[in-house]
Amino acid sequence: MKTSIKQEWIHYVHELQDTICAALEKADGKATFIEDKWERTDGGGGITRVIGNGNVFEKGGVNTSVVYGDVTNEMRKELKIFGSKWFACGLSLVLHPSNPFVPTVHCNYRMFELYDDNNEVIDRWFGGGTDLTPYYLFDEDAKHFHGTYKNVCDAFDPTFFPKFKETCDNYFVNWHRSKERRGIGGIFYDYQKPFGEKNVDFWVNFGKACGNAFVEAYLPIVEKRKNTAFTSEHKHWQEIRRGRYVEFNLVHDRGTLFGLKTNGRTESILMSLPPTVRFEYNYQPQPGSEEDKLLQACLHPKDWINEPDKDESEWAQKVNMC
Repeated sequence: MKTSIKQEWIHYVHELQDTICAALEKADGKATFIEDKWERTDGGGGITRVIGNGNVFEKGGVNTSVVYGDVTNEMRKELKIFGSKWFACGLSLVLHPSNPFVPTVHCNYRMFELYDDNNEVIDRWFGGGTDLTPYYLFDEDAKHFHGTYKNVCDAFDPTFFPKFKETCDNYFVNWHRSKERRGIGGIFYDYQKPFGEKNVDFWVNFGKACGNAFVEAYLPIVEKRKNTAFTSEHKHWQEIRRGRYVEFNLVHDRGTLFGLKTNGRTESILMSLPPTVRFEYNYQPQPGSEEDKLLQACLHPKDWINEPDKDESEWAQKVNMC
């Protein structure tokens, strides 16, 4: 008998969790993941895996959840979710490296279903994405990251990458800070419902392809930057930018809000927050500095893939030689 879409997706996210954790442990070379299996009082549960105090990763988590329950009045009011019962399954990860030259990364792929009183599926959608939050900007890293996901998208639909990149650029935004982005983006899609040729299998396979691309997109950047020497000034800037990460996750992120509104596991939801941050009054980097270059990239999204090749700055050359 053919495996149901639900069971196929559940199996995949657990398999992906194993694959990514193994790759990250190898890259770190010291720290290993600690696993915490948990159950949700209102239905379902998950597997939280956390890593910290390693050679590379100061704090991180790779989590899977399979949760379900009744649609509450609060969900109808706050989340505009209607029906009798709901189901959600996905993988979510956030990694905060110690070295300011290694970027933070976020990844999430999920499936959501709604049911009527007879437990029949009345709606189903898919969502996810992967985005990069560097503290110091290397154009070659940005090109590699975006190019990896463009290749994935193009294999399914050539319109996907520009559309999902724009969605990502316009989602991870601290609107209260003059449209300042959290990082340099990637791809993000949500509420993608099966229709016509883009049926359920299409979206499941697309989600799998994006999830499988994570290691290829991120770890070459980690390997290139993880041994770069850095100073306390570099760390200071990293913590300033981490503060912006916290602001977005607590004020704007729909995933965080969904988890809290559906009585999710608080520790797993807030795992995404960095271990140390700074909130300094009206902090502004020196104009023209490498810190300012990163900030300008967050204010003005770029077409990284088609950005003209240029000679590395003297600063970048020094960093690469470290």
